Amino acid sequence: MLYDITASIDYAYNQPSGLGRTLLRLLPVTVPGAQKLIAGALTTAPAAAERIDRLDFFGNPVTEVAFREATRSASFRIQARVERIAQAPSLDLSPPLKRLAEELYDYDDLGPAAPHHFLGPSERVRPSAAMTAYARDHLAKGETTLAVVQALGGALYQDMRFDASATTVDTDPSEAFAARHGVCQDFSHIMIACLRGIGIPAGYVSGYLRTSPPKGEARLAGADAMHAWVRAWCGVEGGWVEFDPTNDLMVGSDHIVVAVGRDYDDVAPVKGVLRTAGRSASGHSVDVIPLG
Repeated sequence: MLYDITASIDYAYNQPSGLGRTLLRLLPVTVPGAQKLIAGALTTAPAAAERIDRLDFFGNPVTEVAFREATRSASFRIQARVERIAQAPSLDLSPPLKRLAEELYDYDDLGPAAPHHFLGPSERVRPSAAMTAYARDHLAKGETTLAVVQALGGALYQDMRFDASATTVDTDPSEAFAARHGVCQDFSHIMIACLRGIGIPAGYVSGYLRTSPPKGEARLAGADAMHAWVRAWCGVEGGWVEFDPTNDLMVGSDHIVVAVGRDYDDVAPVKGVLRTAGRSASGHSVDVIPLG
């Protein structure tokens, strides 16, 4: 499946702001065998006084920009064409959960894809007795690691309520879990905490999600959204799998990957510092157009 993607994030300031430095993770990444960035460009308005394009530790494209002049607005925009390759269903080659620790112990690579980076606490995801207990409640004797991932994701989908107004980008996962509501970021952080709590390495994926309008209604430009889901390590043979707990499904060709990390802090679309005063406002739009 080919997609043309346009996304923009816009900021407006009551007082002129300046001396800002920002990290941007907005361009889709190439994932061998699953996704290819055919062409892409990221632009800023105003133009940055300094710009560095690089890859971070996990292989995500990062654009670092700095501004010297005061401005009342800033806009970050990407245009990209992406090929997303649908993955055919495969056999479940993951080990039973009780054997996963042995495979993890024998895994002697510390590269970006090593599961060891995704098992311990991270900035946004800390150990939680409540979430670990919840995960254990959904285990069945003899289940494979992949089956555990799917069962836990399905349970969260059933027990939690999607509510775009219930949380903010800074809401702690334990708070969202206690209230049983939140957005895709909350669903993903909670599932990651649950999986790590029972010994399954898990990480956070940010990206774009193709959405479909209600039957009979025209598709609206900008109606698509940035999205988040979970990747879990299912052993040497099972490898990394991706699950979307917000929608209770294995990730497919409607999900376009932008960045992977331990949690939201590793993949935040816009992150930085800015000297400013007074109030500010922000808005964003995403358009994912399938080309067939």
